[in-house]
Amino acid sequence: MKTRVLGKTGFEVSEIGLGCWQLGNDFGPLEDKDAEQILQTAMAEGIRFFDTADVYGGGISEQRIGEWRKALAKPPIIATKVGRNAALYPNGYSKAAVKKSLQESAKRLGVDSIDLAQLHCVPREVLFDGDILAWMEDLKQEGIIKHFGASVEMLDEARFCCEHPEMASLQILFNVFRQDAVESLLPLAEKNNVGIIVRLPLASGLLSGKMSSHHQFDEHDHRSYNKDGAAFHVGETFNGIPFEKGVALVESLKSKLPEGQNILDVSLRWILDQPQVSSIIAGASRSSQVVRNAAASSLPPLSKELHVLLADFYRDEVRSEIRGGI
Repeated sequence: MKTRVLGKTGFEVSEIGLGCWQLGNDFGPLEDKDAEQILQTAMAEGIRFFDTADVYGGGISEQRIGEWRKALAKPPIIATKVGRNAALYPNGYSKAAVKKSLQESAKRLGVDSIDLAQLHCVPREVLFDGDILAWMEDLKQEGIIKHFGASVEMLDEARFCCEHPEMASLQILFNVFRQDAVESLLPLAEKNNVGIIVRLPLASGLLSGKMSSHHQFDEHDHRSYNKDGAAFHVGETFNGIPFEKGVALVESLKSKLPEGQNILDVSLRWILDQPQVSSIIAGASRSSQVVRNAAASSLPPLSKELHVLLADFYRDEVRSEIRGGI
């Protein structure tokens, strides 16, 4: 597993991280033993960057990670998020409330100071007002957090955050089916030493290449209840693309790839070919998926011709299908 530096944090993080949304039972029930096995497999595969949030299972994901890390001689870097729990979202934001939420996260994670605290897709007006960024600066000074970043939905939000002098990282939607950041964000992030954390690298599983239009998801899985944006931002599920259309686009792309190229490998490697990306936080509900994702770090870069093919495919066939803005 190769490593990269995560922006201003200076942390050496694994190119492939582990997204821990599923550890909160938000993709369907997951037994404690299975959650621990996923975490142990990730460590065995060289994964040293774990991403969670206080709202994943109402704190269950953080708690499971906290219990697991107690036995580790050298725990990995653990990032969490703040800003979407019921005490804050959508209009309960105050410095005291943000501080309380982070202290509760630290307690569940079993740490004195959080490695990286990310604003969790807070409302645009709250973000652009700027006060919440000043609060994060103060909480860093107090030692509650070591560094702070932001997880955002829109590229204009990402560019705004990128200009903040202490913004260490940005977590963005970025994949073969959502490429605009290549030109409109990544150069700015590189200039300002802001690490890029990529979420939904496989567009909620579409780019695994294993889904059919008849696929059924657990009722607790956001891919069931949020496929059209009924619960939260539509872009967080299948990249904002209608599911059946997404499956059709995947099949179309498969037919265009050079012989022997697997769409999952291509999708992960394409992201890693962007030098500004620090880590991909790929989710996994089974240990075998962790192993499969981790293997992308050892793949060779894609050819220039394949990069051109993927850019053309996105521009000509995918971009117009994305709902919810970019």
